[in-house]
Amino acid sequence: MGESTLATPSGHVASRDGTRIAFWRSGQGPPLVLVHGATADHTSFRFLAPEIEADFTVCAVDRRGRGESGDTADYAIEREFEDVAAVVGALGGPVDLFGHSFGGTAALGAAPLTPNLRRLVLYEPSPGISVVADEDVERIEALVARGEREEALIAAYRSLGLTPDEIEPIRASPVWPARVAAVHTIAREIRAEEAHRLSRGRFETVTTPTLLLLGEESPDWARAGVERIRAVLPHAEVAVLRGQAHLAILTAPALVAVELSSFLGA
Repeated sequence: MGESTLATPSGHVASRDGTRIAFWRSGQGPPLVLVHGATADHTSFRFLAPEIEADFTVCAVDRRGRGESGDTADYAIEREFEDVAAVVGALGGPVDLFGHSFGGTAALGAAPLTPNLRRLVLYEPSPGISVVADEDVERIEALVARGEREEALIAAYRSLGLTPDEIEPIRASPVWPARVAAVHTIAREIRAEEAHRLSRGRFETVTTPTLLLLGEESPDWARAGVERIRAVLPHAEVAVLRGQAHLAILTAPALVAVELSSFLGA
């Protein structure tokens, strides 16, 4: 499996509230912005990027609170929408957008704010759905407050359904320190996504062709998320990733790349 370094940061853009949002550029072709989920940063796409760099200029975002991006004390999910819209808008011309998990909710929220958006791909966002039990979120927050950041990250992964055998390779990888550094963002994002309610009226002007990716082996909350989005974007189409669950960007990047290239017309 090839691994991209995503090693050429293109600087940053200023979001609507002035927060610095960084993105990392690789490849060649029309721009494709990638937005990562909770617990992660732009390196979530280190395996997917090599599969699509021949066809797209990949722009992998560091969402606020991690990596090279800034943050603010007053957090709201709407700021995430504005962050993504700022990156898409700064690229000019038609831009494609892919969001994974929480990044999918951020990408969806950005859609009404981005007139230059060409196509939208969302992989299992879960707006308005309880994915993590309240007691697990409180445990993550308590561990962070005590300075037990690694333990908090492990607890977050366990609450999301990962087994110790699945967590260990992540812990042994070079991305682990960055994920520990951003662990304080996890609880706020879980709470914000669960509290977010989709309004069909907000998306009445969004006619962007949209693809919803769903893992064949994904949990019920992922399927519920797809149905909620189809209720506000009835024109969206669904593609099922055979044999995969929530992390196919890591476990089957070539399969995800095929779906992206087919839908985006690479």
